Amino acid sequence: MSRLEIILSSILFLSICFNVGIFIYARASISRLLFVSEELGDLQNMIDAFAKHVKSVYELEMFYGDVTLEHLLNHAVSFNEQLETFEHIYSLTEDEAPNEQLIEDEEFDSNEEEDTPPPSED
Repeated sequence: MSRLEIILSSILFLSICFNVGIFIYARASISRLLFVSEELGDLQNMIDAFAKHVKSVYELEMFYGDVTLEHLLNHAVSFNEQLETFEHIYSLTEDEAPNEQLIEDEEFDSNEEEDTPPPSED
């Protein structure tokens, strides 16, 4: 092997190692981002449920007008609104399956209507 072949082989080997390393790093980073996205979505859902629960408790006759619950409700709502600013992150992992399911249901209903014979007149 000539000196040029050795240099080119070494550069090729280093390039392949570097590209494999970058691929592994990118894959790990994306999986971590998706994990954080799912967790933020779950946190958003939990805070939304908490705010609704506090609101329902606050609206009960026994607690209506309670200042502490009112402040807790306001805090939960403002925290929920602040968390919604991160919606672009946790919307990464939301499935579009409900929309697809709706389209499939509509197609099924239209096909079912075509297959159903008209009612007979007696």
